Amino acid sequence: MPPTSPGHQFEHLPLVLREHGRTRVPRRPIPPDPTTEFNRANRVAHASGLTSHASSVSTTWKASLQDRVQNGLPPTAAGIPLLLKIDTSLDLDDLRRQLEFEIVSEQEDGYVIVASEDVDLADFQTRLTDFAAATGSANIAKIHEIREDLAQDERLSRILSPVLMAEWPVMPDTASYVCDVSVACIGNWEVPAKPKRDRRWKDETWARKENDWSNRRLEAYDRWERLKEERLLVIRRIIDYYQAEILQDVDNHDAAALSLPDSFTLRIKISAKGLRDLVLNYPYIFEVAEPDDIETPQQIARELKALEAAIRIQPPPEDAPAVCVMDSGIQEQHILLEPGIDKSTSRCFLPAVSPTDVADYVSGGGHGTRVAGALLHGEHVPKSGAVALETWVQNARILNDQCEMPREMMPAMVTRQVVRHYHEGERRTRIFNHSVNSRVASRTRHMSAWAAEIDLLSNDLDVLIVQSAGNIRCSEPPPTNGIAQHLAAGRIYPNYLDEPSCRVANPA
Repeated sequence: MPPTSPGHQFEHLPLVLREHGRTRVPRRPIPPDPTTEFNRANRVAHASGLTSHASSVSTTWKASLQDRVQNGLPPTAAGIPLLLKIDTSLDLDDLRRQLEFEIVSEQEDGYVIVASEDVDLADFQTRLTDFAAATGSANIAKIHEIREDLAQDERLSRILSPVLMAEWPVMPDTASYVCDVSVACIGNWEVPAKPKRDRRWKDETWARKENDWSNRRLEAYDRWERLKEERLLVIRRIIDYYQAEILQDVDNHDAAALSLPDSFTLRIKISAKGLRDLVLNYPYIFEVAEPDDIETPQQIARELKALEAAIRIQPPPEDAPAVCVMDSGIQEQHILLEPGIDKSTSRCFLPAVSPTDVADYVSGGGHGTRVAGALLHGEHVPKSGAVALETWVQNARILNDQCEMPREMMPAMVTRQVVRHYHEGERRTRIFNHSVNSRVASRTRHMSAWAAEIDLLSNDLDVLIVQSAGNIRCSEPPPTNGIAQHLAAGRIYPNYLDEPSCRVANPA
């Protein structure tokens, strides 16, 4: 190509079209799934197999519902759970739009748990007939299998925590369990896409279309709210039948139901018999887990040394930013901390404890106290001279003297309460230190309600929550193996860090 002078724009080449917009990157073609292609080529056989399995699941479920009526058990929601193996390229929204299946849980291995309000699966059977006749319903080919999970063993393995799954076969009927039950409320509808304005529309036309869309959007949210209330009512009836309890939250509200946009979570205390009934017969449950045993990562052990009389800790400016420490409380009169503590905002959120009891009673120098020290002074403890603090520390006590969170407190709900309390306060706090996490690894199948709440608060309130990642203990029994257990199993460092038990801790 001949050289050109700087600034030459090739004026002799007229451009047919100029357009401004986002770069359009061509999509890489996704190779078709061999099983899907086989199903398309063998429509009758595939439809027949799905029909047989769907009929078997439907018949078993209806018999179970009839048994409940005959035994005088409380009614469950209208719906039947299905475990589907699907083509991973299938848009799950198509299951909702085309088959009216509600998505309860998307699994990691190509399986999805759905629920249908039609226990006869009549509409689904019609789609199968159409698919066999080659008249449509092409996405049926992407439903590779309906698991004939009549005893629900596979469903249980996907919604119960490993600990509960191990105990499930041997739980005594009268034994009492405290667990967190998460229920899907996504329904089989969606918010309509916001219309794009046509250049030819008048302002009045555009205003009408915007208003219509807004009304449909509000209607969708109203339906979700009604759906949540309906499902909460059904669960209450089952819980009341077994004389169980929905544990109260820290403010002693009526029920500790943690609501997220597409689900809610209840912490309940119930007998094993009642728990089995609830989990096996309520189709919209997507996770049941024991309460997290809270652990807190200790900072490097360092006793406070006698400070020279000359040291002067200067408080931060009145308009300095604030950081809320959600922990075991703080020794607020500590010589290195006292000038930086926003004492007027200190509060204890523990149940049955005075809101003003904000001291740190954890042995060994405290835990929240150490966190506050690291926040104000970093890794270097000042020993002399003038130290000008730059940040206010707010003390939110959520752990007891054993560095634990009481079982009647749901971590997600406590996190929400603390963040909103301080964010709506005079300083409009936006930074929160949350050195609190579970003793078990984070979940990979679903975000826990705790983790989801942290994400939701960060997004809705534009706050930063600094979250601890957890520890690998020296020794810990399965399934949360410690270093000793890994070494005994022949897993050396750093290889054992790839083990599931070494993942970052919930809710990180």
